[in-house]
Amino acid sequence: MMSCLNVKLMSVIASVGIVLAGCGTDATTKVEEKPEVKAAKQEQTLEKFYFTANEGGTISKINVKDNKVTETIQADGVVHNIQLSPDGKVVAATLVPESGHGHGSHGDEASGKVLFYDANTNDLLKEVEVGNHPAHVVYTGDGKYVLVTNNEDDTVSVINARTYEVVKTIPTGKGPHGFRISADSKFAYIANMGEDTVSAINLETFAEERIKTGNTPVTTGVTKDGKTLAVTLFSENSLAIVDLETKQVVKVEVGTGPAQVYIGPDSKYAYVANQGTEETPSNSMSIVNLETKTVVDEILTGNGAHGVTVSGDGKFAYVTNMFDNTVSIIDLESKRVDTIDVGEIPNGITVMD
Repeated sequence: MMSCLNVKLMSVIASVGIVLAGCGTDATTKVEEKPEVKAAKQEQTLEKFYFTANEGGTISKINVKDNKVTETIQADGVVHNIQLSPDGKVVAATLVPESGHGHGSHGDEASGKVLFYDANTNDLLKEVEVGNHPAHVVYTGDGKYVLVTNNEDDTVSVINARTYEVVKTIPTGKGPHGFRISADSKFAYIANMGEDTVSAINLETFAEERIKTGNTPVTTGVTKDGKTLAVTLFSENSLAIVDLETKQVVKVEVGTGPAQVYIGPDSKYAYVANQGTEETPSNSMSIVNLETKTVVDEILTGNGAHGVTVSGDGKFAYVTNMFDNTVSIIDLESKRVDTIDVGEIPNGITVMD
């Protein structure tokens, strides 16, 4: 492509030179690149990163190209989960302050926060106070809202992504934790770890309804067409696949103690990180075909596989290994696994598309 482009540019320059010679001048003429050419070159040089939320009190920023940590961002507390904005310019992370760490802590000093950073410069843009023990943070696809589950308050906070104001606090089931939002930005599906349900939040009316799924749901995923919900059931070692129209649930056995699930860009496969416990850790990622409702592969990771995400092109999966302080980078075609060190107790993970 570049050789053809160079030939075309040289042809233009040559033709301009002939015209100038005919006019009897030796002036130097600058040939402006077409906008699409400039954009292509900028895209080639634009660096992309992925980020891990580390419960030891840091955020690791890793270059996608060479999988090297380029920056360690310090935070005052437990960083549990993290997500990039749809345009990739802002990264949001949930923070449990040191004073509020631990169960049963209430009051203003224990209120959790969401930290918003410039994804390129790493500058802190805003701190937003939310509920007690914030768990996961997710942007709506339209970039309008940022939602945060407050695990000990049994609520979800809705933040205006532009003004950083909390515009709504909605009751959920017991122990809300991981969740995803439908591609059309109309519904959030929140796993309630303290019971056997998922809270479906209508983001137009802010109404909530419960869907029964199974024991200890941890995180959810939803297909692009909004028809199928995937829910990890930690205590059942299963992935629940829910038909959102009929509410019918099919359970697929995966690894031990599944934590996060991520549905790939083609909505065909669900990628499940099997964590286990600190005493008996698991170390794998199950790949589940959502159409056939079967496990088609299981790939070894590090100990305590927890967070999982997939690149926008569907070529790589990234898994945080909580008990090894590492990330596994999995080539989904060759199944090759590379491992890098990150911060202490890596939990959530997010990658630039």
